[in-house]
Amino acid sequence: MDATTGRHVSTVQACRGFSYKHLPAELQPVSRVFHDAAAELLRLLPDDPELTACLRKLREAKDCAVLLAAVEGVRS
Repeated sequence: MDATTGRHVSTVQACRGFSYKHLPAELQPVSRVFHDAAAELLRLLPDDPELTACLRKLREAKDCAVLLAAVEGVRS
């Protein structure tokens, strides 16, 4: 994620896992929503322990959504 350039190491670490282009095509739109949200939060907010926590929880939510999409399918 390019938005992590110059960020604190904890912010960068929290952003791991938001890439989506490696996923099957049908899962990419689900994961992209979270990638884009993380990028917007990085644009809006300064480095802070709360931002790190926010990004970690967003990544957890992304994992749940992608798992659901993989198991149950994605609506068109």
